[in-house]
Amino acid sequence: MSRGSGGLAGPVEGRADRDLGLLVLGLGNLICRDDGVGPLMVERLAATWEPAAGAEVADGGTLGLSLMPLVERAENLLLVDAIAADGPPGTLVRLAGEEVGPAVTHRLSPHQIGVADLLDSLLLVGRLPSRVVLLGLVPESLGLGVGLTDEVTAGVPALESAVLAEAAAMGFPFEAKRTDATPAAAGPAGAAAPGRL
Repeated sequence: MSRGSGGLAGPVEGRADRDLGLLVLGLGNLICRDDGVGPLMVERLAATWEPAAGAEVADGGTLGLSLMPLVERAENLLLVDAIAADGPPGTLVRLAGEEVGPAVTHRLSPHQIGVADLLDSLLLVGRLPSRVVLLGLVPESLGLGVGLTDEVTAGVPALESAVLAEAAAMGFPFEAKRTDATPAAAGPAGAAAPGRL
């Protein structure tokens, strides 16, 4: 990604040494209200969905460059975060390819510099995942406080559905985890268990 040119320089060809087909990475800070939507989405996914073989879900928090060893293993990267955009709080936002670079530089919350540096560094060393997608919700508040605002909480089911649909489109459908209350026919994401979304 080049901040000067405003976007990712294009996909890096797939590499045989990548051992992770898809990384779903929640970004954000749990003590900055709606900025916690990324980590909370990771927690929600882990509680109710089983990733496909070759996919992993991780809480990246505000770690920035520290995430490089994990992210460089991925062929596909799905970032989940609060995203400043037009629309009311809780609005679903999807950015991909060339749109991701400017977004992580200017439209994420206070940890944006770390994410921008992470993607810049991966591009520089030829380890940027082939496909990078950013999904998130427009925040109401990024001030100090724990818990999402009501507006963003209302958007969480749509964000969860979008993450599951994106993962499936990349070839990594999630399966509903079986519990005593989950019918065996719940099936892959996209055919969510009744009452979940």
